[in-house]
This record gives sequence, structure tokens and C-alpha cells, in this order.
Amino acid sequence: MHILLVATAFSSLTQRVHAELRDRGHTVAVELALPGVPLADAVRRHTPDLVLAPMLKTAIPREVWSAYPCLIVHPGPLGDRGPSSLDWAITEGATRWGVTVLQAEEEMDAGAVWATVACPVPPVSKSDLYRGEITDAALAAVLLAVERFASGTCTPLAQSVARSRPYLDQSVRRIDWAADATPVVVRKLRAADSQPGVLDVLLGEEWYLHGGHPAEELRGTPGELLATRAGAICRATVDGAVWIPELRRRRVPGQPRPIKLPAVQALGDRLPPLPELPVAPDAASPAWSDIRYREEGGAGFLSFAFPGGAMSTTQCRRLLAAYRDACARPISVLVLGGQRDFFSNGIHLGVIEAAADPAAESWANINAIDDLVEAVLTTTDRLVVAALGGNAAAGGVMLALAADEVWCRAGCVLNPHYRLMGLYGSEYWTYTLPRRVGATVAERLVDEALPMSAARARGIGLVDRVVECGPQDFAAETGRLAARLAALPGTRSRIAAKKAELELQQSKEPPAAFRERELARMHRTFHDPGAPYHALRRAFVRKETPSCTPPHLTVAVRRRPD
Repeated sequence: MHILLVATAFSSLTQRVHAELRDRGHTVAVELALPGVPLADAVRRHTPDLVLAPMLKTAIPREVWSAYPCLIVHPGPLGDRGPSSLDWAITEGATRWGVTVLQAEEEMDAGAVWATVACPVPPVSKSDLYRGEITDAALAAVLLAVERFASGTCTPLAQSVARSRPYLDQSVRRIDWAADATPVVVRKLRAADSQPGVLDVLLGEEWYLHGGHPAEELRGTPGELLATRAGAICRATVDGAVWIPELRRRRVPGQPRPIKLPAVQALGDRLPPLPELPVAPDAASPAWSDIRYREEGGAGFLSFAFPGGAMSTTQCRRLLAAYRDACARPISVLVLGGQRDFFSNGIHLGVIEAAADPAAESWANINAIDDLVEAVLTTTDRLVVAALGGNAAAGGVMLALAADEVWCRAGCVLNPHYRLMGLYGSEYWTYTLPRRVGATVAERLVDEALPMSAARARGIGLVDRVVECGPQDFAAETGRLAARLAALPGTRSRIAAKKAELELQQSKEPPAAFRERELARMHRTFHDPGAPYHALRRAFVRKETPSCTPPHLTVAVRRRPD
């Protein structure tokens, strides 16, 4: 069928649906529902067999749903209605939830049901849950609904029981630091991540708090700032404390939308002197840290979790230091990643935008991530596995390609391109990507700038293994596979072979030459005030609404033969 996706934004779920429907032979196009752009006109131009809304915050107009079959993906179980479904689920401590595909009609979320799929709700943030269990359930429900619609023999079921709940506003999200226990505070923070955040007063000013991790090992006067760690701040609750990784200033009318930043950077000089309490990656303590190292079954596991998948200069350097420490351990297999949610999306555009000199910070950041990629590429005394439990894009994909093997959870979406940010890219991609998929396919991937499923990535050789499991099971599955790889008799010979291969490459054209050429182009872009990168970066981090749907999304495409 020809399927038109209508969405508020080309979100992670919309990308997953786009990629998976193309894999199944459908032609798929996208139109964004934008202010001042008549959606009905856009739909008529496509004359679709089916309109599907994976993530839509506004109602589909009557002139559209009365003329075309329209299915809405609602992130709630059967009978749930309202705009804050996941927020309520997390706030109230739900352990099971679901996704329902509904027929569009006059009343939102009230249409007949084409499919519904249940899912667990682990104790994670809303954005992590959305990209993980919710997206998995949504994809299953969408595929079932599309199959039922295509059969022409299925009649959707009318809803009989419904519970409609209002938008979860800041009056409900508000944290009472003098009364709320740590689990309550963490739930409120997680329910607001990554949007809209929890509005709070901090050091006499209004801020939105983003993300939350318990810190029961610390105590203080409720509401007091206690310490910092890895760019996060620690704030006392009535029975413990919480780590808050990111902050965003409340918007001033008429001013640009503020940027979400690491909390310590956002507060800047306002932050009083506080102790920095680092946690060594290999510490036995369960205390929160964004970089962790452990060993199991003869393999080492270096995991990292940076908000939004962005990697700032500082984060890249910290991860590089941890990587070098891990490489000093007597192991034959080192797994990089292996946790749920984002693997990496490359350089940190928010930190760059907030810098006094964005060009200089862009340059520092790209060199810092290149240094990390170089360290992975030149590791010759062990096998390195990049384990992607969540999505990856741009330089994050290329970081993974530096490893000897790339393992990817089945639910991942990969975006191996830079073009949409006006960048040529670095991270040794001109060396690693063609080496993986061939020059022709590599050129097509970066030019098309479309998301791909894990299955398609495996089909073209971009990844080596697709792991069929839920987000919560990926770490355990990765551990089992890594232990088996470490025990294989052929692993030692593979290590010797990769060392010889790198030495041969160094004698022909060193990987450093690829980096040098890439960085020459990136330097010109960074230091050209008129380069599109600067405006595109600004629009991205400040969440500016585009004036139209990007042209490459409006073209109806299906998966190319590999």
C-alpha cells in the first residue's frame, strides 16, 4: 500500500514505523502537521491508501478522516484517553501499560479499535520508556492494524469503556521538597523527561528540571543542593536525595526558547561551591553514574548513558579515559554500550549552541569524539563490540562502526548520515562506512538521510547481529553473547588478524588520513558564519517549528533491494 504518515514531528516512533513499513514493501511518505499549513491539501497531494499518525498532538481534520482511512497511535491501553497518557502512568507507578491503534473521528482517542498491544513499564524515564517498550508495542500494534486493514475483511471494534484524563500540568508535577519522599520525586522527574520538565525554583530562579536518579547515600535539608557529579546536581529530599542531570530556564516571552543543558553548566556562576563526588566506572557502589565498567564471563562491559544520546567534549573525554582504563584489563572482548536507550547521537549540539564561541566548541567536540573513535579503531589486543540497545545517529553510528562487531537490538533505528545538520561529518566515517557496506551504498545512505531498521542494517552489513529481545533484556543478552565470544577458540586468531590488517592499512593509507580530510571540511563549515549548520543547529536545539515538511520525507519511498 501507499501509506502516508502524519505526525507532529519525525520522532523516534515515527522513524521506526517509517523504516519498518518500508521493509515490508509499502511505499511510505511523511507530512508534518504544522501551524498554518493545511493538512488536507497535503494529504490530497499524496492520495494515500491509508493515513497513519504515529505521533500526533493535534486532531486530524474532518475533511481528512472523512475522505481517507486514518489510524491514530495512542500510547495508552484500551479505554485510555487524553494527552498525557505516559505521564500519568509513570506518575502513578503503573507497572503495565499498552498502545492502541484507533480510527480517527471527531472525538480524540474515541474511535474504533484496530489493534491494542500491552507492554511492561520498567522504572525508567518517560523518554526511555517511549523509545523502548512503548515503541515496541506501538510497532506491533501498527503492523497488526495495517495487516487487518489491508485484508479488507476486518471490522474495528467500538470502544465500550473509556477513561479520559486531562493534561498533566505543572500543578500536579510540582515537587514538594519538604514532603515528597525520594521515590515520589523520582517518579515526577521521570514522568516529565524529556518534556516538559518539572518547573521548580532553584537558587531564586525558575527552572525546568529534566531527568532524575535516586541518591539515597546522600542526606541534607530538603531542597538543599548537596553536590555535583558528571555535570548533574544533587538535591536533598525528605529521606535522601536525587541527581538531576539537566536544566532548562523558563522561557521569557519574546525571547528564544531556552536550551536544555547539563545542570552544572546551566547554573554556571549561580551555583554555590559544592563538592564534586565522582564515581569510578568500576566502583562496586550502586550510586548513579553515567559511565560504568564491569567484567563478567571473561568479557568487559563499558556502558554509558548520556541524556538524549548527545556527547559533549567533556563526556567524550571522560568516556575515552574510561575506555583506556578498560583496555588495561586482561580481557579478550570489550563491549562498548550494552544498555537500553540511546547508544549515541554524536556531538552535543546544545552545549555547542550555548558556548561563547560555538565554532570553537564544535571543533573541540568533533576532535574529542574523533579521539574516542580512534582509540576504538586502533585497539589491536582484543575484540571490541559495539552493543546498541537503543537508537543511534550521525557520529554515534560511526562510533559503533569503529568496533570489530556491531550488535543491535531489534527495535533500534539507525540514522547513518549528517546531511540534515548541514555537516559533512567526521568520526572516520569515510573509512569505516564504505568498508562495511561498500562505496555505492555508503554514498546512498548519507544522501538519502532516511532512518533504517536494525533488520535492514543487518541486511546491508552495517551491523553484524540483531538481538531479538526487549529493552530490559538487552544487557543480559549482550553479556551472554560476549561471554560466548570470549570463550571461542578462534577469538585469539581474530585478534591477531585485526592487528595485521591495521598494520597493512597503515602502510597503504592510514585511518588518520581519512580523519584529516574529514576535519578539513568540518573546520571550514564550523568557521563559516553563513554555513547552514549554524541555523540548523539553532533550530534543532531550540525546537523551532519548521515552515514545511522536509522535502526528502514527502517523497514516497520503499526499501531498496540490497
